[in-house]
Amino acid sequence: MPSLVPCSHTSIPAASTTSFAYGGFLNSTPDSQQHLFPRQSQAHFVVSGVQGSGAPNRIEINDFVKQDDQFSLFIQALTVLQNDTQSLQTSYFQMGGIHGLPFIEWGGSGGETGAPGSWGGYCTHGNVLFPTWHRPYTALFEQVIQEQAIAIANTYEVNAEQFMSAAQTLRVPYWDWAMNSVPPDEIIELRTVTITAPDGTRKDVSNPFYEYTFHPIDSSFPSPYSNWQTTLRHPDNQGPSAVSSVPDLRSRMQSVQEDVRASTYNMLTRVRTWEAFSNHDVGDGGSTSNSLEAIHDGVHSDVGGAGHMADPAVAGFDPIFFLHHANVDRMVALWSAINPGVWVTDGPAGDGTWTIPVSGTVDNTTNLTPFWNSESTYWLSTDSSSTQRFGYSYPEFNGLDMNNPQAVRTTILATVNKMYGDSASFAAEAASEEDAFGSLGLRKRGHWNPFDSDGRIRLLDNLGGDGDDDEDGGHTYVTEQNLWDWTVRIQVDKHALPKTFSVLIFLGDVPNDPKSWRKASSFVGSFSAFAHSMARHRGGAQLAQGFVHLNRVLARTQGVHGFDPEEVQPYLRTHLQWRVMCSDGTIVDPGTLPSLEVVSIGTPVKLQPGAELPDYGEPTYYYDVTEGKPGGARSRMDRRAAL
Repeated sequence: MPSLVPCSHTSIPAASTTSFAYGGFLNSTPDSQQHLFPRQSQAHFVVSGVQGSGAPNRIEINDFVKQDDQFSLFIQALTVLQNDTQSLQTSYFQMGGIHGLPFIEWGGSGGETGAPGSWGGYCTHGNVLFPTWHRPYTALFEQVIQEQAIAIANTYEVNAEQFMSAAQTLRVPYWDWAMNSVPPDEIIELRTVTITAPDGTRKDVSNPFYEYTFHPIDSSFPSPYSNWQTTLRHPDNQGPSAVSSVPDLRSRMQSVQEDVRASTYNMLTRVRTWEAFSNHDVGDGGSTSNSLEAIHDGVHSDVGGAGHMADPAVAGFDPIFFLHHANVDRMVALWSAINPGVWVTDGPAGDGTWTIPVSGTVDNTTNLTPFWNSESTYWLSTDSSSTQRFGYSYPEFNGLDMNNPQAVRTTILATVNKMYGDSASFAAEAASEEDAFGSLGLRKRGHWNPFDSDGRIRLLDNLGGDGDDDEDGGHTYVTEQNLWDWTVRIQVDKHALPKTFSVLIFLGDVPNDPKSWRKASSFVGSFSAFAHSMARHRGGAQLAQGFVHLNRVLARTQGVHGFDPEEVQPYLRTHLQWRVMCSDGTIVDPGTLPSLEVVSIGTPVKLQPGAELPDYGEPTYYYDVTEGKPGGARSRMDRRAAL
């Protein structure tokens, strides 16, 4: 077992005067005042999204990099923004800094010092505004990028009409981490990319997706960020010589693919209330699936390692940030279509923001600062439910009548089932052809997808299980299937450690080498506390909650012959383990985190052929499985005292 030490604290650095050099195509030097389109001159920058060209789709990044015209324009536009002087309101630095550091006023929103005791950035985390605040934020970036792309398209001498058309429909691409956990090389590996220049020639240019170079490093940055001239992903050390480790990033993202996909599917299809969907706080207790923010937090941690994406204070500077958040926004659109009429409810402000007091309450009429929708008013959540109002859509909604919410729900559910359903908690494989899984009754045929081509449940006779049979077209169909879904719930104070940390869940032996943990066959998944290194307040515990789904690993486990509680409980008592690791690789003893509680949960599930979704019953919390272990379930006496 490796030695256990607490995560290191950060320190506030002196001002940096590090020089900067950039080899971009359009601008050879940073701090250039060259702008190909006129910036807004009014007192408040009005966030409108892209208007005047309908609502074209945002495109998945793996498809986007293959579209030469839009990719070429985006690369050039992003390069211009990154080269802008960092004091310019719509520079890449200033827009990235809205999220966290440098903790200053943006766009005339709020005072010069921020709300007392609150988180110093504008971003809302750990409260019900998390999904809606990031919608106008991403739309702001999209608006500025697209305006620059239009201006660049105007300089094209070859195929000018094609590039102008591409610029008009250009939107921020999204990275669907549930389907493709490893981004394409153009985002994470290539330092240069080839684009079509305005004169029609093919040119190799510096890749602005790979990193952002600070010019200079802001004096507010704490260590280690004060050491790093560029944004880094999985840096190989904490000093000025650090570089991103692409192999480590790739390995990490490969290791979490199944977990992220299962969490995404269950979030979209099982979570029913805005409170449980929107954020990582403990919520209303009505769900045993991850919130959108909890999944989002894990992606931040996995992409960043010890780098910028793993810290809310500096995550906004990594060029992958807006690709990630475009997909977060897409998940909001999908979930909202599946749950029509469910939108923002009220709740505590959590850590607060630059403009929101930490002790306050937020709701659908809370100003989404610093995003103005006019010279005198801000965007509100109640105004932000439609993506089309911001000038974009997603491919899943093509051809749908948005005035018919029930038809939209049916279509989106079928699409979600087909995209992500084969990693649902009831999709499993047995250890042998003859080994049936008790009430689950699935036999080994690779990964079984219980959904037909229309996205509805179908149960064939060779799946076994309880229920009556019905002959149809030469096939026997089971009319009903009953089984159990198993999850682990993790709750912990997200500020328990001074930086982002993860609780890793295992079923079986844990390797001695922490570098092998996520590669181990026993690794199931993790929950990450996305913690900022510069918390302004450390008052009472800010409990965050996440879930790890177990069925897909239980199904591959020798000696487990069913998913019924009498079969699974004894196995979990012996084999369920967890470890705590900081973003920098430091290992933490779970026993040193009083707020940590890991609990196993079993939920009965009913599958009915032709249904759109499985029917989940009331969950049972099996506290005895983890009670008495460091970080396990609290004793019955402690649970009663907490009521």
